[in-house]
Amino acid sequence: MTATTINDAEIAKFTAMAEEWWDPKGKFKPLHKFNPVRLGYIREHLLSHFGRDGSDMRPLEGLEILDVGCGGGLLCEPLARLGATVTGIDAAERNIAIARLHAEKTGLDIAYSATTSEALAATGKQFDMVLNMEVVEHVDNVPLYMKSCADLVKPGGLTLTATLNRTLRAKMFAVMAAEHVLRWLPVGTHDWNKFLTPDEIKTLLTRNGLVVTGETGVVFHPLADEWRPSRDMGINYMIMAKRPGA
Repeated sequence: MTATTINDAEIAKFTAMAEEWWDPKGKFKPLHKFNPVRLGYIREHLLSHFGRDGSDMRPLEGLEILDVGCGGGLLCEPLARLGATVTGIDAAERNIAIARLHAEKTGLDIAYSATTSEALAATGKQFDMVLNMEVVEHVDNVPLYMKSCADLVKPGGLTLTATLNRTLRAKMFAVMAAEHVLRWLPVGTHDWNKFLTPDEIKTLLTRNGLVVTGETGVVFHPLADEWRPSRDMGINYMIMAKRPGA
């Protein structure tokens, strides 16, 4: 097993698509569609956990949030608008360049860096919330990756992992249908063998000193053309956890 989380083939794959991060009709269209449900879940848990008033214009003021594998910054920017101090990291330098440029154009102060979770964890830096969104299925050395993400969570802080379940339904819909039939994603975006089950994610979280506090499936409603939370975790799912402490 490698001592790094970097998978060169995966980095090359996303670097090749980097110019399309902010095109809602481009190769990242599924993430643009997915953003409202995951942003809502993040906001809801942050408000509740840290006792914030959701009616405030900037309810996340003072909270430090890290987005690991931030891509072009699709989650970083709305979180910054909600008042959070946001850091986005990605192993693909081109992704970071795109993210920086877009943030500058929109007047947002976001700290972007082309680095890995394990490199950042080695500095001792910690955050109120660490986001691990649709990344774990693309890295090498998953135990190292999950440990480094956990190490980046402050005592009393939260972490959210979003990924795809290793089920036959996920293989059929998230890989075969999404990539080969509907063409929502470029062919080869996902390797079903690298998907993890909710139990596997929970084991990795608890092994690294975290306590699972919530979980939800996410399903697509074609008539409404939107993603929604669901009790069905058979394909897409998210798991929230906290580090005990302050």
